[in-house]
Amino acid sequence: MQLTRDEQEMLEGKEGPARRKAMELLVKYGEALGAEKFVDTNNVYFGISAFPYANQFWARDADAIYSEFYLDSQEKVAIPQVKAFTTTTAGSMDVENWQILGVDKARYEINAMLEKLCSRIGINLTTTCIPYQVGNVPVKGEHCAWMESSAVPYCNAVLGGRTNLEGMESCAAAALTGKIPLWGLHIDENRLGTHLVNVDVAPKSGMDWDLLGYYTGEAVQLGVPVFNGVQEMPNLSKLVRLGAALNSSGSALMYHIVGITFEAPNLDEAFGKNKPVATINFGAAERREAYNNLTSATDSHVDFVVLGCTHYSIEQLWKVSRLLEGKHIHGNTKLWIWTARQIKTLADRNGFTEIITNAGGHLFTDTCPCLGKLYPEGTKVVATDAAKQAHYIPAILGFETWYGATEDCILAAISGQWRGELK
Repeated sequence: MQLTRDEQEMLEGKEGPARRKAMELLVKYGEALGAEKFVDTNNVYFGISAFPYANQFWARDADAIYSEFYLDSQEKVAIPQVKAFTTTTAGSMDVENWQILGVDKARYEINAMLEKLCSRIGINLTTTCIPYQVGNVPVKGEHCAWMESSAVPYCNAVLGGRTNLEGMESCAAAALTGKIPLWGLHIDENRLGTHLVNVDVAPKSGMDWDLLGYYTGEAVQLGVPVFNGVQEMPNLSKLVRLGAALNSSGSALMYHIVGITFEAPNLDEAFGKNKPVATINFGAAERREAYNNLTSATDSHVDFVVLGCTHYSIEQLWKVSRLLEGKHIHGNTKLWIWTARQIKTLADRNGFTEIITNAGGHLFTDTCPCLGKLYPEGTKVVATDAAKQAHYIPAILGFETWYGATEDCILAAISGQWRGELK
């Protein structure tokens, strides 16, 4: 790779051993990708989680964890202040409610130690999968280094930032150096559309956007879909669900909605020099297929209703509180809702948390059941309103899963039974 003077100096260790290790990792990474050079970044988003280290004999040493697992270094190095503005993804527990969630004390203490490291080196503890709602909002054209499957397509498509789906190691190194290889979606031509998706059934609800994304993701995989025919402007929550679903059934890190997203004012500009490699029609039959593929349950009894993957927005919490007000959760069913800690503060002030709690539910922050592997004891059947959770829960947690609208999930929490259907 062609290195600038400051990059070469970091590689030679002139800025200390940690940045040297970080540059060594990034150079290997860039060469493996075929990148010719680096690009500067001042926006990194990644996670430091306690979960993998709970049983390691050296786990109380945060510098050793960062060195070993994030810089691929057998040599422990002291971790200095990060160079790039850095925020964190969702973690492995709600640190204010870890005992309710059944987290053991050792895991909690290790998490606290890692959070202390983040604070010491300048990593901002946002601990959410929706960083753009709590202070990390890239501008159009800004080069970023982001993790998290739902956040990356939102960054690229909706905000116009530029990032690939990075891993913990590349992000950790980027935080220390302010560099990331120039490849993939950092480059104009790779952001152009590859697949044309004719939207024949107008998406209106959040569930509609879920189903559109889930069907399309499976069809395009690593491609860049261009959605044509969308007439109604989607809001933030709907676009979050579209990207999360795209990157659950597939690996679509970028998309365009003609006439709506930044880089697709019209069909010609969305594709640029590309011609569609395939045309996909999304109609009633495809919508039904996506819905059926998201349900693995047969037992109508529901033990556990989980909402908030990706983390709920304040708008979604407002909606749920209206559905729950004056109601009570069934005695054999648990309702857990997840959001960012910053948004929970808003929910507290607006009375939404009190409504959820009075109904018998819990509003948690910082993680989710799949990431933290957290769920009520005795759970066998789950209901969720998120395509992403419906996709992952059976594989990661092994539970039968119902997928449906938010209203269906709240009804299941109140009645203990699944009665949802595709409308």
